[in-house]
Amino acid sequence: MNNTTIIVLLVILVFLSAFFSASETAFSSLNKIRLKYLANNGNKKALKTLEMAEDFNEVLSVVLVGNNVVNILSASLATYLFVSLFKENGVAYSTIIMTIVVLIFGEVAPKTMAKAQPEKYAMAVYGVIRFLSFIFKPITLIINGIANLCAKIFKSEDSEEFRSEEFITMVEEAQEEGDMDEDEADLITNAIEFNDQDVGKVFTPRVDVIAIEIGDPLDKIDKLFRESGYSRLPVYEDSLDNIIGVLHEKDFYYLYQNNKKNIRPVLGKPVYTSEHVKISALLKQLQQAKSHMAVVLDEYGGTAGIITMEDVLEEIVGEIYDEHDEVVEYFKKVDDKTYLVNCDADIEDMFEYFDINVTEEYDFNTVSGWVIHMMDKIPNIGESFEYKNLKVTISDSDEKTINEIKIEIINLDE
Repeated sequence: MNNTTIIVLLVILVFLSAFFSASETAFSSLNKIRLKYLANNGNKKALKTLEMAEDFNEVLSVVLVGNNVVNILSASLATYLFVSLFKENGVAYSTIIMTIVVLIFGEVAPKTMAKAQPEKYAMAVYGVIRFLSFIFKPITLIINGIANLCAKIFKSEDSEEFRSEEFITMVEEAQEEGDMDEDEADLITNAIEFNDQDVGKVFTPRVDVIAIEIGDPLDKIDKLFRESGYSRLPVYEDSLDNIIGVLHEKDFYYLYQNNKKNIRPVLGKPVYTSEHVKISALLKQLQQAKSHMAVVLDEYGGTAGIITMEDVLEEIVGEIYDEHDEVVEYFKKVDDKTYLVNCDADIEDMFEYFDINVTEEYDFNTVSGWVIHMMDKIPNIGESFEYKNLKVTISDSDEKTINEIKIEIINLDE
């Protein structure tokens, strides 16, 4: 075999190495959702490529066998060529030159190009990979058998699980790359996290509940509806721990205008839930009961608070304001290092706002609960503590709760 023939064979082998490397990258990084979209729109090649991509182990076996065969052949031929040209230094020259050539033209360059348009490349080489899969079948069967055995031995319990955190990371990356705007990303993230949210993180606590006593005069009830702006109010008998129904504004004013004194006949049946129920399950319960409000019970059967359909939906779409709602600004920036925080704010929102990574789990949901936990008491105005890079000072409180705190960013390097 003359040197010219060997050089031609080396060029072909490097080209094949590039083909296999690009194929591996294309099939490992292609977007199956995009292929499915193309297949649903009548692209038969996309459908076949998608079917092949679903069995990635088969594709990987074919690619690895092919790549190793051509790389071993190219290394052997190059060694033969360089030894014939440079004698004792031929092996060293062959190793250096072929490493550079294969690395650049057989690995880096083709993988970079395939990564740019993986679906397009995968559809282009689908036929070749299918043919090679048939040719290499005996070898790939052995390889896949060994791979499956290793997978069973070393399999992790959650290794095959697609976690919601991974999907959220994908959404964040799509937002950063400009493929998705902030509102779309927030909506998808909220929908993913929806099943993990408990009623206890969303409901209106007992102290903030506006309710009607069954014996209240109609004029007082009228005033409550007008001042609160709510279309529904819970009704209790004797104690707030005994909520017996829900009064709709429309039903009340029908009674009011017809001078009827008893509101009991028009009360809606209350729906009861617990702080530990998932809001996704509560949503189904409310839909089945055709109700817009549920009473949240504590572990002793008393009223912990209430939760409405609007509270649940806001976990997906964000705050829903109407013309009667007062927009609450939970975080007010005073200057570059000073902020005022409303203590009704969600503690996770505060940590996210100040970019603080917290690993511990808490039993409370609000900033107020966090401050009381940190200070082990209801603090007075002016008292303060430090947490990570934050200095927290109580700016507004009373005997029962904390209303506002001042947060100063501390430079820990100073």
